[in-house]
Amino acid sequence: MELYLPILENTKATLVARVRDHGFLQRCRAGEVTLEELKLFLVQQGIYSSYFTRYLCALMGNLPNNDQVLKLAENLCEELGLTPDSETPHSTLYRDMLKAFDLTLDGARPLVGTRRLIDTMFDHCRHANSARGLGALCLGAEALVPAVYADVILAFEACGVSARTLEFFRIHVECDDGHAQTLRDIMVELASRDADNLPFMLGAGNALVDARMDFFSSIEDHARNHPPARGTEGLIPGAAPRRSLQAAGAS
Repeated sequence: MELYLPILENTKATLVARVRDHGFLQRCRAGEVTLEELKLFLVQQGIYSSYFTRYLCALMGNLPNNDQVLKLAENLCEELGLTPDSETPHSTLYRDMLKAFDLTLDGARPLVGTRRLIDTMFDHCRHANSARGLGALCLGAEALVPAVYADVILAFEACGVSARTLEFFRIHVECDDGHAQTLRDIMVELASRDADNLPFMLGAGNALVDARMDFFSSIEDHARNHPPARGTEGLIPGAAPRRSLQAAGAS
């Protein structure tokens, strides 16, 4: 067991560094991302994240024993707002954040990079070999969240957005390390039983990071090629301003 933990931790550090080297997050840390591009990120991240419970449930269905399922069920309960220290579903927190920016996921369309990220995660979480889903969800997602969201927070703050508005991101910077550790512990257990599982875990993590890099690039390309028309800065492709929906009679 002691053999595999350092390998997983080193891989995590490498993948986090690789993601943070993407131009989008570099510009976030430098305060160079416009608010309109950050709104586009919010919508596309929201589309991807809206499937999170389904990623987790798909993975849980392939785990080899009930103890492991119960451990991940705790993560699921926290996401759903069913624990004493997390009484509001995370999806509600995200929706409230979107409202603060006059955005909604209703009718939103995924960019090419977003679609690839969703498909890649589902492909791994649904795989009969749970080592693939664990590597994808841990090394390729949860382990990245604190660093990625911390950089995104810096970008929003540079645009003058209040800390209260960014509560969703701050919660996940604090809690997703615990989620990643739960997944990592199961990965160590599986690798200790069968060392052949390790390459599947590491490969899945790298595959999801590849897809995440495409996700960021897709946002940058779309923002660069589709600048908002003057006077319509809220009209981001893939997202409709909430006031426009209300004007049309939508709830």
